Amino acid sequence: MLSQLLVIFGFSSIVLVLVYCVNRAVRLFDFLIGSGQSAAVFLEFTALSLPNVIRLVLPVSAFAAAVYVTNRLSSESELVVVQSTGYSPYRLARPVLVFGILVALFIAALVHFAVPASHGRLVDRQAEVTENVTARLLVEGRFMHPAPGATLYIREISPTGELRDLFLRDARRDDRHVTYTATRAQLLRSDEGPRLAMFDGMAQTLDPKLRSLSVTRFEALNLDVGRLIDMDAGGGAERRSYRELSTAELLSGDPEIAREVRLQPAAMVVEGHQRFTQSLMAIAAPLIGFAALMLGGFSRFGVWNQIFGAIALIVLLQTLDNAVADATLSNPELWPMVYAPSLIGMLAALLMLWMAAHRGIVRRRLKPGVRAR
Repeated sequence: MLSQLLVIFGFSSIVLVLVYCVNRAVRLFDFLIGSGQSAAVFLEFTALSLPNVIRLVLPVSAFAAAVYVTNRLSSESELVVVQSTGYSPYRLARPVLVFGILVALFIAALVHFAVPASHGRLVDRQAEVTENVTARLLVEGRFMHPAPGATLYIREISPTGELRDLFLRDARRDDRHVTYTATRAQLLRSDEGPRLAMFDGMAQTLDPKLRSLSVTRFEALNLDVGRLIDMDAGGGAERRSYRELSTAELLSGDPEIAREVRLQPAAMVVEGHQRFTQSLMAIAAPLIGFAALMLGGFSRFGVWNQIFGAIALIVLLQTLDNAVADATLSNPELWPMVYAPSLIGMLAALLMLWMAAHRGIVRRRLKPGVRAR
């Protein structure tokens, strides 16, 4: 049974990861290839995003594998034969528990090591690509569109790299259109990304709703060019975030690290504990799928009622997990609550196994008027 669970789990995980990657790769491919990047860069970005994708799909794959294998064993009467030899539902759940622990260990390796490392590398590569794309915008005598709603024109580029007679229009927002013109400009690099220094120019701000135009003349203006580049397909270059921190750094609640990632120290501790709950949910999900189907017993009509019940219970646990996450982030002192959804899931699976092992008691309690003969 464990071998069947692993086979179905691997197949369903590959399918779900491919579906997710195909949807994401369309936008990523358009941006990277359209901006002149090579296919190798596209493959690198895809590979760096895989650990987080796999982390998301593994609990779903584990639940689907448990439901599929249990349903097949039930429809082929194998569970009935095994139970007739004296195997209790608790004994039959042992391979499912081992399977859940294996999946939990895999997810733990991802959330504690692979995901933070890949996210940090992905942010660095996105920053490099942003600078490369910005450098490609330095083409004189041509109207360019670095992002939808943005237009850039440079009349001449001097041998020293000075931009002369620059025109830049930013109409990405519906409520405000800004047009910059400058006689001179210079592209600069900083720790926060590429910036455009403009001299002797003018900024015209148009409000389409009010039909009002305001004009501001400037001698020098510094503009963040990275914001003009559509990096949504790749996730956007940003400073260090809590996703790049190790679990030990999150649980430490260091105030200096909290200021760096712009997060409260108590909220960092909550994020650290949430990484552990992801592994626990991987144990609860397959147990719920198996225990729910054990309630149905053998039936020629299948166990679809139990399958839908298990899916509904998983959806309810996920909803509870999201609600608890929001509550703990707003009130970090309640961080122990983050373990509640996974523990409730395990208790629910244990209760369903007890009901499957004591069918007679459960039926007599549900129907007190029926006496045993």
